[in-house]
Parts: sequence; structure tokens; C-alpha cells
Amino acid sequence: MARAKRQIEKRAAARDARSGDRVVATNRRARREYQFLETFEAGIVLQGSEVKSLRDGKAQLNEAYARIDAGEAWLFQLHIPPWQFAQGFGAHDPDRRRKLLLHRSQIDELLGRTTQQALTLVPLSLYFRDGKAKVQLALARGRKLHDKRHAIAARDAEREAARASREASRW
Repeated sequence: MARAKRQIEKRAAARDARSGDRVVATNRRARREYQFLETFEAGIVLQGSEVKSLRDGKAQLNEAYARIDAGEAWLFQLHIPPWQFAQGFGAHDPDRRRKLLLHRSQIDELLGRTTQQALTLVPLSLYFRDGKAKVQLALARGRKLHDKRHAIAARDAEREAARASREASRW
């Protein structure tokens, strides 16, 4: 009886671990190149072989960007390589544009802000939440070279301050 309880608890723990967010890909370069103003979560329309490939952890967000066209949100240049077992009809184009699922009010807000201000939509991460593929989008402003240098200097100063406070608290 105790063995059965242990197995049930083990399965429940594994199920809970799977149900959490599982990050597939992140756009580390975007954090350096852009200043983020606001973030949004969007669903993404995928084919079956794309989902299988994402579950294997294969995707590249480096050059990806989002745009609002004809009242719909689209994600461009997201590279999802074909699933190794999908051939012929089941295979997909790795660099096709993919539709993003957002509320109408969010699409209208993003369209207005990107056209009136010099802002872009940048995907930050691609992950699974409750078994559904999601993309975290940021409304961002591009950084100039001197802004990048300033951000790096500020981050280094914060690290030095944190290091000094740890050293002071140790003694």
C-alpha cells in the first residue's frame, strides 16, 4: 500500500512539473538592442509538426519580429526547424509567417502605438503554458549605441554595489 502511495505522489509531482511554463527559446539579443515599454502575451497558430519540434526545444527567435497587417498580428522570421519524423505532407516551411492570437483591443492599441511612435514589436520568449504555445511580445524602442553603453555601465555599477554590500555584510 505504501508503494502505491509513493507512485501516486511521484506521478502527481511529475504532472505538476509538466504543467508549469516551459521556455523553448528566448531572444537574448533583444534585451541589449531594445528598451522595453510594455509586454504582452500572445498565443501562436502552429501546425502539428511545428508543435512537435517546439516540444523538442528547437526554435530560433534571434531575427524574429512581429507586425500588425490588415488588422491581424503576425510573427515573421521565427525559425522552427521541421520535426525529424515529419515528411511530405506533414512537414512545414520553417520560416513561414505565423499568426498571433491577441484580443481586438490589444491589436488596436499595438497598431496605434507602433504607427504613431517609433516603436516595434519584439518577441522575447517562446514557451508552453498549460500545453499551449505562447509568445511574450514587447513593445520596444530601439537603443542607440550610447544608450547601450550607458545601460552596460549602469548594470556594472549595480553589480559592484551589490558585491560591495555583500562583502560589507560578511565582515
